[in-house]
Amino acid sequence: VQLQASGGGLVQAGGSLRLSCAASGRTFRNYVMGWFRQAPGKERTFVAAINWSGGSTYYADSVKGRFTISRDNAKNTVYLQMNSLKPEDTAVYYCASRYAYSGTSYYTEAEYAYWGQGTQVTVSS
Repeated sequence: VQLQASGGGLVQAGGSLRLSCAASGRTFRNYVMGWFRQAPGKERTFVAAINWSGGSTYYADSVKGRFTISRDNAKNTVYLQMNSLKPEDTAVYYCASRYAYSGTSYYTEAEYAYWGQGTQVTVSS
């Protein structure tokens, strides 16, 4: 699976951005999709994930209520709508995927086999 993330940029605190991740190479609906982020000098952490159908979503506590993950299986794309952005949301955001029928955790980075290149999100105060 090849993943291409886009949509990052510079935004003021309180603003919004929508990230997109286009997938190719395999049957998209067979894959769990996730978003992770890595702030400067910190480890990469889980942000959100969505199951193969879009019927179940999972969020880090730090983004719950502000971020929404969704997917369009017809377009082979997963989205991350980010609202009420805070300076602490500043990071490189990565999309990732794993085969839906392998692995058990939506939150664990190590279970995701495929990664996009990352897109920078900068939130100014």
